[in-house]
Amino acid sequence: MKKAYVRPLDLRHGSVDLSHGGGGRAMVQLISDIFARAFDNEWLRRGDDGAVLPAPAPGERLVVATDAHVVSPLFFPGGDIGCLCVHGTINDVAVMGARPLYLAASFVLEEGFPLADLQRVVLSMAAAAKEAGVPVVTGDTKVVEKGKGDGIFITTTGIGALPAGRELSGANARPGDAVIVSGTLGDHGMAIMAQRENLAFDSAIRSDTAALHGLAAVAMDAAPDLRLLRDPTRGGLAATLNEIAQQSAVGIVLDEAAIPVDPQVAAACEFLGLDPLNIANEGKLIAVCPAAQADGLLAALRAHPLGVRAAKVGEVIADEHRFVQMKTAFGGRRMVDWLAGEQLPRIC
Repeated sequence: MKKAYVRPLDLRHGSVDLSHGGGGRAMVQLISDIFARAFDNEWLRRGDDGAVLPAPAPGERLVVATDAHVVSPLFFPGGDIGCLCVHGTINDVAVMGARPLYLAASFVLEEGFPLADLQRVVLSMAAAAKEAGVPVVTGDTKVVEKGKGDGIFITTTGIGALPAGRELSGANARPGDAVIVSGTLGDHGMAIMAQRENLAFDSAIRSDTAALHGLAAVAMDAAPDLRLLRDPTRGGLAATLNEIAQQSAVGIVLDEAAIPVDPQVAAACEFLGLDPLNIANEGKLIAVCPAAQADGLLAALRAHPLGVRAAKVGEVIADEHRFVQMKTAFGGRRMVDWLAGEQLPRIC
């Protein structure tokens, strides 16, 4: 029997319509021609409602993290919503001390969203997942009416394996510990803002979006008594350190002169009246370790391509008030507090 002809997707000029979320032939074609083709692997290829996955090694525990991505604009210097959603979820798993294994992805598409942009996003996701060695094994797609969404929203869930005995937590910081960052702060948030506001600099500010599980593994090897790892995304270094101070019931003192900030980012922050400590990062780690292991950890991070600008930026102190403070370049101190509201919306 002759197979019925199915008109191919117009990936150059076509757009998402409601039939692509209706469960019929159009939806199957969208999934097979864009998603399945890009993410192809043995689990996804089965086409079931979920993925049956191999168990981690004996003694390992599962770590699960999930994240929704609503960044605007979708494409920015250094990345896009596709690679960002892969990196962000891998990093959430990695800073728990786990080995990222698999990803699941859910897409909410707005009617009228260009198929060319959808394919570009999905191919970026696929390339990021392949480079990280963490496949997308299952997913879902929904389409909402025009005006009911904003192009594309992506939710990703990551699964990782945590070795027995490894416990990294924001509650582990102790007085005397060193606070280390793996590189320059604020790159991602200011790349988004520069794109939105059409700010021109001598060179474009680029997002630092990257998968950090390799760098996290280096940190865990270099500091046997590593207390915790965190990725300072929304709210930046300031919010993340305040969270750690609250969880561990300690204070933290930063050294302003030691905090690495790219000159272009510093200039953009000054122009917009923003503090780099509050700006999101998508490719940086915060590590807290005993002071005696700080030098070894710094050397190991700096030997990795994603940690070249690593620096010790502060120390943990005893403080019943759980304050985060900073020694300024002028010799005084100031509070490094939580943001009171949303400083940069839609950045991740």
